[in-house]
Formats: sequence, C-alpha cells, structure tokens
Amino acid sequence: MMTPTLRSATAEDISAVQAIYAHHVLHGTGTFEIDPPSVESMRSRWLTLSSQGYPYLVVEVEGEVIGFGYLGPFRERPAYRHTVEDSIYLHPDKRGKGVGNKLLTALIEAATKLGFTQMIALIGDSDNRASVAVHARCGFETTGTMRQVGQKFDRWLDVVIMQRALGNN
Repeated sequence: MMTPTLRSATAEDISAVQAIYAHHVLHGTGTFEIDPPSVESMRSRWLTLSSQGYPYLVVEVEGEVIGFGYLGPFRERPAYRHTVEDSIYLHPDKRGKGVGNKLLTALIEAATKLGFTQMIALIGDSDNRASVAVHARCGFETTGTMRQVGQKFDRWLDVVIMQRALGNN
C-alpha cells in the first residue's frame, strides 16, 4: 500500500465516507446504527461538526478515501466542554495496515492543539479487539464496560469505555 495521506474532509469526500460507514453499519458492531445513513445525512453530520470547529479527517491513498475519523462533543452539557469523543472507520480491506493508528494519532494531536483535556472512545462491542488495541497503542486506558446496552444482529453488545488525557493532564 502506498503511503496514506491525512487531510481535512471536503464535501467531495462524503460519498466515500458514507460508503465506508454503510459497510460498518451493515456488517459490523462498531456502530450501533442499524440502517446506513444517506449521503445527505452524512454530509449534514460532517457540516455540523466542521462548523463547530471539530476536526473531520480522511485518509487517502492514490486519491481514494480509505478511512475517516472525527472528533465531536462527548456530551452537550457545558461541564463537558473540555472533553471530546473520537470516531474512526476504515475501508474493510485497509484495516491492519497502521492507518487507524495514524488517523487516531492525528485526532489526538488536533484535540490537544484545540485545548481539549480529555478524549473518550466509546467502542461498540467488547469483541472489537482491533479498535481497543489501536486506542491502547495511542495511550487510551479502559475505564469501564457498559454491558449489554445495544442489540444488533440478534446479539446483545457491550460498549467499552476508553479514555486518554490530553495536553498537561
């Protein structure tokens, strides 16, 4: 695989972002959505986060978007304003090649530069070992597991909570 390039997502990327996410919705347990959102819905999500100053990145190789990740508010209440939550999704054929690590590292750096002090990962499905591993490699610690809080594919699913301090914390 050629060297992946990270950059901010643009409107032209949203169709590729939607296709990657749709695959995870239909075949994976990393997201608890059941029906893939439309391109228009994904565009609206991107615009909302971007307009609020949150980073929304894509990874591309030879002009093809192979993954995306973004930061968003952990919760809406003002007391949480210094904490962000990350989300990362990769094309199914591009996993296990270090792309997720590169993407998460860039999001950590962006969150730190923006002055956030804590980063949270809510990882769907405690069997999602790849996501847990990439977060652990990037300095996240498991702080808890919410047991059987989602149901998908006729299975009850856990959510693993991971957290990383940013900046001077």
